[in-house]
Amino acid sequence: MNLSPQQRADIDILRQTSTQTLRPTVPDLEAILYEPLPVLDHGFIRVIDYMGDDAAIVQAARVSYGRGTKKASDDAGLINYLLRHWHSTPFEMCEIKFHVKLPIFVARQWIRHRTANVNEYSARYSIMDKEFYIPEPAHLAAQSSSNRQGRGEVLGGADAAQVLDLLREDSGRTHRNYHWMLNENEDGEAADPSRQGLARELARMNLTLNTYTQWYWKADLHNLMHFLRLRADPHAQYEIRAYADAMLDVLKRWVPITCAAFAEYRLGSVVLSASALAAVKRMLAGERLDEANCGVPKREWRELAAQLGLNTRMLADV
Repeated sequence: MNLSPQQRADIDILRQTSTQTLRPTVPDLEAILYEPLPVLDHGFIRVIDYMGDDAAIVQAARVSYGRGTKKASDDAGLINYLLRHWHSTPFEMCEIKFHVKLPIFVARQWIRHRTANVNEYSARYSIMDKEFYIPEPAHLAAQSSSNRQGRGEVLGGADAAQVLDLLREDSGRTHRNYHWMLNENEDGEAADPSRQGLARELARMNLTLNTYTQWYWKADLHNLMHFLRLRADPHAQYEIRAYADAMLDVLKRWVPITCAAFAEYRLGSVVLSASALAAVKRMLAGERLDEANCGVPKREWRELAAQLGLNTRMLADV
């Protein structure tokens, strides 16, 4: 993660400026406010602003006039109840705004979550930075043979080295051509006064998808947790999961009671279909099940076995 001296100075000014307020603040979150938290090789997330805390959720649920006199254990019990029973409205009362720097291909996956306010860096107006995501060798994997949108075994040796060389070469070449088409240097000045440059909105189409972009992303707590439930999952693509993991750390600082409940009732839980639940009940009653008589589709049966920590070949002996 690289910050220019001016960017670092801007952050330091923000960090040194304090505003008096009557509204609740969260000291653990204030401690990292505005600071870039590194993600991937050049990316980061920054908390820019937030509204509400655990007490705000409880206040909204009880429709009380203040923070109340309930014990923390009472608040935790209510928040657990709300998440366990999928009550979403009280969590919508809290909001958070992030500044995110991320590769374009991650941004295009991220934007599928249409439940936030987003404003992205404009390549029609500004010149894109010369920064590209180059994966670590451990994250270079072949296509999975069983999952059309997943990764298989890690590439090794010459194949991995060739992939990294191609990524660096293609990224650098397309960015050089991007600047040539613009006829602008990185300061926005004409590189060759004798010719016209291509419009920025057209020149940008030559950039590779691993080029870094930036945006401001604001969401309420309910939709943030929905995003994290999907993107912090082990099955999510590594690159977007890296951002989700960093945001989970922010969530823990911001609303620790809610974060603990979220880990318990969302991240650490499983959802069973009616057929899968019926199969579990039959096994608990002592019935021996296998793939042929379980009443559950083959793929779901294997997922159920994995969720219960059972070997599908052994289920018939349970």
